[in-house]
Amino acid sequence: MRGRPYDFAAIEARWRRAWDEQGIYRTPEPSSRPKQYVLDFFPYPSGAGLSVGHARNYVPTDVLARYFRMRGNAVLHPMGWDAFGLPAENEALLRGRHPGETTREYAANYRAQLSLLGCSYDWSREIATSDPAFYRWTQWGFLLLHRQGLAYRAAGWQWWCPKCQTILANEQVEAGRCWRHGDTPVERRSLEQWYVRTTAFADRLLRDLDDLDWPEHVKTMQRNWIGRAAGAEIRFPVAWGGGEITVFTTRPETLPAATFIALAPEHPRAVELASADRRDDVERFVMGALRRTEIDRMVGAGIARTANGGMADGGDARGIFTGAFAAHPTSGDLVPVYVADHVLAHYRTGAVMGVPACDERDAAFARRFGLPVGTGRPIGDPDGVLADVARRGAGGPAVRYRMRDWLISRQRYWGAPIPIVYCERCGTVPVPEDQLPVRLPEVARYEPSGDGRSPLAAIPEFVHTTCPQCAGPAERETDTLDGFADSNWYFLRFADIRYDTGPWHPEAAGYWLPVDWYIGGVEHAVMHLLYARFFTKVLQDAGLITFGEPFVRLRNQGSMLSPSDGARMSKSRGNVVTPDDVVAQHGADALRLAVMFIGPFDQDVTWDPDAARGAARFVRRLHVLIARAAEAAARPAPPATGEPPEAEALRRRLHHATKTAGELIEGFRFNVLVAELMTLLNDLELLESGRVGTPQWREAMLILARIIAPVTPFLAEEAWAMLGGEGSVHGSSWPKVDPALTAEGDAEATIVVQVDGRMRDRIVVAGTPDRDALIEAARGGERVRAALRGREVANVVVVPGRVVNFVTRARTS
Repeated sequence: MRGRPYDFAAIEARWRRAWDEQGIYRTPEPSSRPKQYVLDFFPYPSGAGLSVGHARNYVPTDVLARYFRMRGNAVLHPMGWDAFGLPAENEALLRGRHPGETTREYAANYRAQLSLLGCSYDWSREIATSDPAFYRWTQWGFLLLHRQGLAYRAAGWQWWCPKCQTILANEQVEAGRCWRHGDTPVERRSLEQWYVRTTAFADRLLRDLDDLDWPEHVKTMQRNWIGRAAGAEIRFPVAWGGGEITVFTTRPETLPAATFIALAPEHPRAVELASADRRDDVERFVMGALRRTEIDRMVGAGIARTANGGMADGGDARGIFTGAFAAHPTSGDLVPVYVADHVLAHYRTGAVMGVPACDERDAAFARRFGLPVGTGRPIGDPDGVLADVARRGAGGPAVRYRMRDWLISRQRYWGAPIPIVYCERCGTVPVPEDQLPVRLPEVARYEPSGDGRSPLAAIPEFVHTTCPQCAGPAERETDTLDGFADSNWYFLRFADIRYDTGPWHPEAAGYWLPVDWYIGGVEHAVMHLLYARFFTKVLQDAGLITFGEPFVRLRNQGSMLSPSDGARMSKSRGNVVTPDDVVAQHGADALRLAVMFIGPFDQDVTWDPDAARGAARFVRRLHVLIARAAEAAARPAPPATGEPPEAEALRRRLHHATKTAGELIEGFRFNVLVAELMTLLNDLELLESGRVGTPQWREAMLILARIIAPVTPFLAEEAWAMLGGEGSVHGSSWPKVDPALTAEGDAEATIVVQVDGRMRDRIVVAGTPDRDALIEAARGGERVRAALRGREVANVVVVPGRVVNFVTRARTS
């Protein structure tokens, strides 16, 4: 065994096959054991393969799941595919293939890649949102919303992506561009669509954020998106019997100084209020404004940053006088009504009162159009003004939100059909639950129509149906559901995917839910995460589940950037590094170590090809150490001579490593975890002399195999087998920690100094020096200075009281 090279390819293939055959990662049945539900954001199968950037997400969650299994928890760690929706359909269109075909092919490849990485998913619970057995229950969820009065159909101005050829929800428009096509400005179109009343839950969505163990910046993003504003709604009567215009303001005390009203171009009365001589001009202005993105409109008015980061001066604000006037609700003065393109339809009521004396933007608008800047009336106090307004029946206190209702219908093929039919006699009729699923028809051509209708509208055999109520002729709704309608509940289905009489098994969901650890990218902070929180509260209110938040803990990984161009890895950019290539060269354990060691979990990092090479060297050193112990253990044991004098030091080191590793895994400090394992290896190599062949050393190696098992599962399994461990290391228990053996000394500590994970020096420090002082002391040794010569320090990992590791890269100049 000594000197035998570590054949990672053969070893990893053997254990991968054994784990599959033995089914050791199958989820246990609900019981009295404590549980941990560890879930990744499930991926879109919208590309041919995963990149090493995906491994940054999936490997750490696998470490967490493996660790909790060893801690004695029942663990649910499933995987599935977010197969419906725009990403998958756009990829299929690009390839000239059917999305059903591409998503199945890509999902199979993703599964193979994840198995290659050693991810311990329970594949018996694999789901795909495009499976009728799944989307039957997505349609059931829509019918629940409809029954609760939370799903409704309405006409209005919508965001239209010319490239996607469909309507987008507000959350899917980023800086005036499509979320899937950053180079494509969106347009406005007026269409009748299906909405979900997410705003009915705005206060609860806001309030319940406080109790979540989520990154603070994600909670801030949701708070800002919900955008609660307390203020007042004030009604201005339109002169000469023209009804009323309702404005919302957070500063009702400025009402006495209001000199004009400005409507958003999308406001339903923007053209209607125009006088006959101005109607054509107003209509042209409105249509022109609707062709501009919101961000461009706000930049022009000086209320958003320009492309170079500066602020517009407000002089570019565009507007047009409608010819209409409204009566000031307290003074009776007539104020002109304008349409202004900087007023946004989704902001409060889509109408604002202009107060030039108190707002610079309003002042710029007033100067541009020759409007009075002030009224000569003093600003009142908020309570007094509100009391006056209420007494006149012209308004009162109100709360408004930036968030709009969720636009859930799409004019695309690849999605769950909306289970609604339209009957001339009965009107809008929900499809009965016993007729679900409404199946998506198999078609050869599914390209977007481009005329605002779904491709399903061109399939007569799908459209024409029978009314469930009167049995007369009816037509099906031809729009499909937004893909987020699938992902807002999929985590419930994983509790028992074979349950057929409901979307989830009540007993299984009662045990496993809510999700304990939810891990994925921050890009879904105001889409998927918000919708899932909303739908969970709907289900709680309906008495179908007992919890109101789906994800107890959320952790976001940083992006993996390509070394070729510094951009996020993307197939469209041609800068992807695949895990398959890295595993073929260095092994899965090496890749797992590399993606964790490369930087803090939540920060963006650039992939370093040398990282896997260094990790592979570490794996080989571990194997050599354990192989020597296994070889010695196979020989007859020497006569017992009592416990070696340094046995206490060995025990302390292993107990400290066990305690530290567990804390670092639960704290998502995976880069520091790998540094700790490197330090442990260095220490064990120093402690090895004179111990190989002793029972204490074999026991130490068995503990080492268990400590590394969550991180390097293949090597750990091989080590466990070589050492004669019982069963699988992944079915063994996490080593117990004796607190008496992990107490830190008060006087001084020996610090291991590493450069790129290799020990170069040891220093002794007194007390607990601060980080900067410790790094400076670690740099001082001659061997460290020599190792750093000609290299640039990219990062310094400090494990207090244990290790300082300088992570380097080649100098660029």
